[in-house]
Amino acid sequence: MHNKYPWWKYALLILITVLGLLYSAPNLYGDDPAIQISGLHGARINTQVVDQVKNILTTENIHYKSIKNNGENLLQIRFQDVNTQLKAREYLKAAFQKQFTIALNLASSTPAWLQAIGAAPMKLGLDLRGGVHFLLAIDIKTVINKREAEQLRGIARSLREQRIRYTGVNKKAHGEGIILTFRDEASLTQANSFLKNQFRQFVFTPQTEKGYVLSAHFEPAALQKMQQEVVEQTTTVLRNRVNELGISEPVIQQQGKNRISVDLPGIQDAAQAKQILGGTATLEFHLVDSTHDVSTALSGHVPPGTRVYRMSDSTPLLLKNQLILKGSDITSATSSYGQDGRPSVSISVSGPDVSYFSKVTRDNVGQRMAIVYVETKNNSTLVDGKIVNKATLSERVINAATIQSALGASFQITGLTDAQEAKNLSLLLRAGALPANIYPVAETTVGPSLGKENIQKGVFSVELGFLVIVFFMTIYYRLMGVIANLALAANLFLTIAALSLMGATLTLPGIAGLVLAVGMAVDANVLINERIREELRNGMSVQAAIHAGYERAFVTIVDSNVTTLIVAVVLFALGSGSVKGFAVTLMIGLVISMYTAVTGTRALVNAVYGGKRVTKISIGI
Repeated sequence: MHNKYPWWKYALLILITVLGLLYSAPNLYGDDPAIQISGLHGARINTQVVDQVKNILTTENIHYKSIKNNGENLLQIRFQDVNTQLKAREYLKAAFQKQFTIALNLASSTPAWLQAIGAAPMKLGLDLRGGVHFLLAIDIKTVINKREAEQLRGIARSLREQRIRYTGVNKKAHGEGIILTFRDEASLTQANSFLKNQFRQFVFTPQTEKGYVLSAHFEPAALQKMQQEVVEQTTTVLRNRVNELGISEPVIQQQGKNRISVDLPGIQDAAQAKQILGGTATLEFHLVDSTHDVSTALSGHVPPGTRVYRMSDSTPLLLKNQLILKGSDITSATSSYGQDGRPSVSISVSGPDVSYFSKVTRDNVGQRMAIVYVETKNNSTLVDGKIVNKATLSERVINAATIQSALGASFQITGLTDAQEAKNLSLLLRAGALPANIYPVAETTVGPSLGKENIQKGVFSVELGFLVIVFFMTIYYRLMGVIANLALAANLFLTIAALSLMGATLTLPGIAGLVLAVGMAVDANVLINERIREELRNGMSVQAAIHAGYERAFVTIVDSNVTTLIVAVVLFALGSGSVKGFAVTLMIGLVISMYTAVTGTRALVNAVYGGKRVTKISIGI
């Protein structure tokens, strides 16, 4: 037994090590507070905009490190500190908010040559970077009651059309459900047979104990689907509003059945964040006025009953004031493809306005119908050198398509340029009307100073734990301990490289998972070294003891790591937020420790002792 690896295995190990060093290196350079300016509705970043930004910053005596046009309609400004960044954002937002999004950001100081190979540092979580956390609850019961009330009118209309007599169609006095009453059993039986085929989302239960009653309630599958749609629509609304708030890399995710967690890194004004999240947004459907000239209306001669709106690319459009459908009537919107194979958006609506909408579209086949996105925004303006916040109404046309036929409860919007536009339109339609009331359950503000303190303590804990382990292993196991320490260092930077490549967000629990993974990694080398010692005491030669030590310790190492890995998987599956961060870091650290502690140290030991006649090994007592 010569304990030798083939050359290609050494080459592969060296390649992995070099790549790990390269992709973990960006975390050493840190970040600069920055402002990211991007165009809205077709607005472009050009030299004129850059010069205007420089003039504003110079006039207000705001010092910046650099201004760079990163391409793809994106301008980035770097600052020395957070206070200067926040001050600059307020002035730039007041000057550019109608054409551009002004977002707070942390710009990596990673050299260009590392960025060219896709190397980037880990993102910092809310507890490290600072910001505002909201836990919002969705009032699902109100949505269910509203949907039942809407369906109630549809059920009554369908019974009248089928000439099935009933004495009453009402909501249940307490709780969810609908009650239908009839004069006789024949009408009850006929209605039950008709409605359960027509309204499949309901479960109908005939009751004849106290009169002829038909009870209806949403079936569990329909109820679960409705609840999930409401959560998804609410999440989309919040994400759109957060974008307007100008936050870079927000975390908005579902938590439980009816709650949404919102993390806004870099924001310290909780009142402003709540105002944006709790604002209003809706949709309006209008007919396009094709009989009058829009240029005449722009000159000031607006025809009676019309109004000029702007499309996303600032093109003017003359619409009739008459509202034919509102956003609150939309129950779902999904991007799809029409019969011609071109992208489209499938719309489902319900409510009392649907019949009127159907009549208007039937009478206006061949005419254009526009969808107007209406939102209340919190804008900042400069008044006498001071920044003043004011709520304003924002209206823009997101689509104007030709009516091909009479539209009912379900229809398609066509004439879209590509699949991405169809996807964006479906998101806007779903986000246009907030489907349910939301209210904050919890609110936490984390200051940037606390985040900085957390980072320092977290890094110090990793450094201290690493140094203590290095000292112990070197004293107790001598050269074999030094080899274990090299593997431990490799485990640390390979884990950081993996997290950076994944785009993971590092949190304080994530740092705890990193420390635990380091401890698990050195545990494997302790098992290997003790096994080699035991074989040496039993009289084996050095080469045989090394081989036996690694082979026999491997099973024990796998067992201990797999059991810990199972716990980490369970934590990831059942936990949320910070628990998931801890589990992800621990899982990655454990998998990499199997590589560094076994394969990595074996390669180094083979390089030192393999392929030669050895009588002594430096492994301590």
